[in-house]
Amino acid sequence: MVHGATKIKRALLSVSDKTGIIEFATALAGLGVEIISTGGTRKALTDAGLPVIDISEVTGFPEIMDGRVKTLHPKVHGGLLGIRANEAHRSAMRIHDIAPIDLLVVNLYPFAQTVAKGAEYDEVIENIDIGGPAMIRAAAKNHGDVTVIVDPADYGDVLAALKETGEIAYPARQKYAAKAYGRTAAYDAGVSSWFAKTLETPDLAWRSFAGTLRETMRYGENPHQWAAFYADGSNRPGVATATQLQGKQLSFNNINDTDAAFELVAEFDPAKTAAVAIIKHANPCGVGQGATILDAYKAALMCDPVSAFGGIVALNRPLEADAAREIVKLFTEVIIAPGASPEAIDIVAAKKNLRLLVTDALPDPKAEGLTVRSVAGGLLVQTRDNANAEDCELKVVTRRAPTEQEMADLLVAAKVAKHVKSNAIVYVRDGATVGIGAGQMSRVDSARTAHRKSQDAARAAGLEGALTQGSVVASDAFFPFADGLEALVEAGATAVIQPGGSVRDDEVIAAADKAGLAMVFTGMRHFRH
Repeated sequence: MVHGATKIKRALLSVSDKTGIIEFATALAGLGVEIISTGGTRKALTDAGLPVIDISEVTGFPEIMDGRVKTLHPKVHGGLLGIRANEAHRSAMRIHDIAPIDLLVVNLYPFAQTVAKGAEYDEVIENIDIGGPAMIRAAAKNHGDVTVIVDPADYGDVLAALKETGEIAYPARQKYAAKAYGRTAAYDAGVSSWFAKTLETPDLAWRSFAGTLRETMRYGENPHQWAAFYADGSNRPGVATATQLQGKQLSFNNINDTDAAFELVAEFDPAKTAAVAIIKHANPCGVGQGATILDAYKAALMCDPVSAFGGIVALNRPLEADAAREIVKLFTEVIIAPGASPEAIDIVAAKKNLRLLVTDALPDPKAEGLTVRSVAGGLLVQTRDNANAEDCELKVVTRRAPTEQEMADLLVAAKVAKHVKSNAIVYVRDGATVGIGAGQMSRVDSARTAHRKSQDAARAAGLEGALTQGSVVASDAFFPFADGLEALVEAGATAVIQPGGSVRDDEVIAAADKAGLAMVFTGMRHFRH
């Protein structure tokens, strides 16, 4: 069927978000469009002096059940679904006195906002929209004749088209219909997810995940890949909620790496210590602590100054001028922090391509939530890894227990290891990483890689030997053989924290005792793939 442009003679407006609706309706009325409306929208329009037909005048039936039933009526849905070129449809409309509705403007009850404010169960239920999605879906299905608008951001384009031609072109109606179905799908996904969480039933037979487009990107991980960034509506502090103060557009890889950096640095309580994480390709190449962000940055950078080039720097405290001066000495892609001083902002501004993001808050590392990853033909969904060694019942399994300093460093190492791609080995000394082995197929290789890189870092700092000498180590999973433990000994480690649970735990413990190492079991694995 060939579809042309359609004139807008009659519109139904029913919105919860009344942004711009008075101005939009005023312009429609000025173009001779007859306006039908409901409830609060009708009141807002009539209070503004606009001529409005109440929905009850159209249906011949009052709004009932506290507004639950008002638009669920044949004279509404017939006006939206009737195909203008279909004689049978036109006949039914004449017989039943159903007038066509050419434009539907609806946005939905504020379900997500109601949940976000912590409303009680019954209030949340009352904010599940029924009539709105039904009308949206009806109008979108009949986009051959009807224009459906679900976003106030589209009011301007609609008015521009009407003022220019008096009509809405078919391609535009198709675009609005697609957007409308996306909106109702996202809305229903939110309702379903709320039920799943509230009823503690995550394994629903059908599960949907939705987002709101933040931006279309130049490309994905590689230039031949399409990419976009969607916000999930959770308002978890991070890249999705950050304000970008300066710098060019973030890339797909920038966002992925910045998220990894900020989630890691949030493990460190800013009330107790300043912390900095430097990330490259979603893996930390250095994590440091200190009395100030400057001290923490220097400690983080020392771990692997070569890999830090072109990396992401995440802070757990606001960026101050002294730290900003030091950070901009090295090429950096992104700085993300809870805030930044005016002087620090000015310093970063001298590097026009360096992105500076501020978030006003850190993500809660203990927060619950789901992570989603696509695989061929499906989605892998799991709860967030929101625990660390401090939540575990730690068990010393060697003859020697860790010293107080070793235990403090072990807990730091364990926090970092949780954010390193498996197999993960993290060496820490004096509260900062001094060697990180990530993503190796063998745990021994991870241990040796981190040790070798620590030797490179020591040479860069003008030191002899390896930074790992006298350090402690965290492993994200158990050592399947004693050779991994022996590699740590070769690197100069003095204590180890690991989950335990291998059938060869006794061999590994014996090797630790032989070398005089202290070893702590957490009972909690932290694979990260």
